[in-house]
Amino acid sequence: MENTAQMIQDLQALCARQAEQIAELSAKINWYEEQYRLSQQQRYGRKSEVGEGQCSIFNEAEKEADPKADEPTIEVATHQRKKRGKNREDLSLLPTETIHYRLDEKELSCQTCGDDLHEMSTETRREIEIIPAQVKVIERVRHLYACRTCENEGTGTEIITAPMPKPAFPGSIASAGTVSHIISQKYVEGLPLYRQEQSLERLGISISRQNMANWMIKAAENWFTPLYERFKVHLLKQKVLHADETELQVLKEEGRTALNKSYLWLYRSGRDGPPLVIFDYQTTRASKHPIHFLNGFKGYLHVDGYPGYNSIPDITLVGCWAHYPRNMIIREEYLKAA
Repeated sequence: MENTAQMIQDLQALCARQAEQIAELSAKINWYEEQYRLSQQQRYGRKSEVGEGQCSIFNEAEKEADPKADEPTIEVATHQRKKRGKNREDLSLLPTETIHYRLDEKELSCQTCGDDLHEMSTETRREIEIIPAQVKVIERVRHLYACRTCENEGTGTEIITAPMPKPAFPGSIASAGTVSHIISQKYVEGLPLYRQEQSLERLGISISRQNMANWMIKAAENWFTPLYERFKVHLLKQKVLHADETELQVLKEEGRTALNKSYLWLYRSGRDGPPLVIFDYQTTRASKHPIHFLNGFKGYLHVDGYPGYNSIPDITLVGCWAHYPRNMIIREEYLKAA
């Protein structure tokens, strides 16, 4: 019994030492694998990504500069227009401000004989001037009118109000131009709201990112929703449509955690006419979403083979050539394994 107890203790100690060795070796293996992946990325990765980081933000001017490049010239709009070159800029559509530089009356005398000087000719130099953004307050004062005769005779006074543009949002200080600028900076220039907040502070105005976010949501609801529905009507009248869905992570969504998968369904027109693209956000990948969205569409639907589109009525599914060979390879591998 004593030998058995001692043997058990020895085995337990041996297992503990082996567990420590296994953990240490596993950590080393993970480190070596990470180093191997890093070396492979540095060796075979894209050259533009190797050794580049945030420093590229600061040396962009030095990197893109070319002292040998020709300075662009300005093309003057005339009746006999010459052929445009590579570095010739057409500024005929831009507003032009002309500034004249003349001598003072005290300087209009010849330094040699003292007689008066006359204007002989002019020399013109053109420059491109970029005016930074400005912030100003517009006071819209609406005037009311009434008839003085009707007021004096007591026959009743009709008050006429001068027309005035409606506000972008009732009770808000934001103008339509301000909201358009914020949306353009956000979705066209890729400038986050917190950076726009800092930029506006440098211009002398303090607008919180919360207010800007509220304005964008109101614009989406009041302005873009009717436009979205109108686009959808035209989309469903097409003969050929493309559809696809992709995963999307949404933060701080009511009733859902950040780990829940959401999906952004995309529907696009074909080659006929200008491209028309509509996104439809849904919380699942169920087939009921394309069935509801494509209600009324009768034509060819180009998809990637996802079975969720098979139950859509009154349509003809069209396969994707890019996915076809991929699925054939997977099928062949499956048959070989079987």
